[in-house]
Amino acid sequence: MPNSASPALSDHMTIAPVAHRNVAIWLFGCAAMVFIMVVIGGLTRLTESGLSIVEWRPFTGIIPPLNEADWTALYQQYSQYPEFQKINAWMSVEDFKSIFWLEFIHRLWGRLIGVVFFIPFVWFLAKKSIDGATKRKLWGLFILGGLQGLMGWYMVMSGLVDRPDVSQYRLTAHFGLALVIFIALLWVGLQQLAPRSIGTNASKRGWQLLGLIVFTALSGGFVAGLDAGYSFNTFPLMDGQLIPDGLYVFDPAWLAPFEDHMTVQWDHRWLAKLTFALVILFWWRAGTWNLTSDQRFATHLVLAAACLQVTLGISTLLSVVWLPLGVAHQAGAVVLVGTATFAAYKLRHQN
Repeated sequence: MPNSASPALSDHMTIAPVAHRNVAIWLFGCAAMVFIMVVIGGLTRLTESGLSIVEWRPFTGIIPPLNEADWTALYQQYSQYPEFQKINAWMSVEDFKSIFWLEFIHRLWGRLIGVVFFIPFVWFLAKKSIDGATKRKLWGLFILGGLQGLMGWYMVMSGLVDRPDVSQYRLTAHFGLALVIFIALLWVGLQQLAPRSIGTNASKRGWQLLGLIVFTALSGGFVAGLDAGYSFNTFPLMDGQLIPDGLYVFDPAWLAPFEDHMTVQWDHRWLAKLTFALVILFWWRAGTWNLTSDQRFATHLVLAAACLQVTLGISTLLSVVWLPLGVAHQAGAVVLVGTATFAAYKLRHQN
């Protein structure tokens, strides 16, 4: 992050959208649902429930199994795929139900988000409650939501072929797209609640920090996708060393940050440390800027969320990814992204 971050106005100015409180509340509600979706997704992944439904039925998939014949049919479908054959062959139909329901709820919640977004969107359009610029942003969000559904199924497909696990690349893309949607919902919602159309150097620093936070979270996606958090469960040293032997020892070496368990975890650790250090720097320097009390409060929130997330990350590692901590750590990443988005917006100026 550059050294200069005075809140002087930037040269670029945009026209603020018309404030509409009801639109803002709706968008914040959608953002909260995306947050819950990420939490459910983390629980689904950590309990290895995500491959229990082997078909993608966007519309008829909302109907759960209604009788034993339905359960038997689903169980038999699941038994034809690698996860059952290589890992879960011991499962009975009753055992299968426990992993099925989590994935079913995960997919059902995604469909519910689509409904909660689309129906009020049509209503606000009919009532002419949304200005032209906001309307384009919301259509873009609707398209992103559809792409997220496709990305989710594309991710699941990767675990139905040879290895009983989804691709870490597709998992990270799925998580990253969820963060983009979450940020956009919050940002447009804030614009509708209290328009701030003038960018500042301070808000630019906030965006830079947000970008680093998202990048660090995506590195965590590779840790999750490779189950790399189940090894090297010590801190601050890793395998008894600050820089462990075997780091980046992979063929080819350029794939080590994406496919080597040690390297992936080491990268995530150090990105997290860098991010935390820059959050502290951002917060400290914000105290020297000419900020209002609510702007300063926004920077306090970022620091608090970062402290919580670092604590959760270390605790998750030391516990060898205890389920409640693993889910909380994923949720904490979204909370940190949300507070950084809020701060970047609040550091803008009103007309």
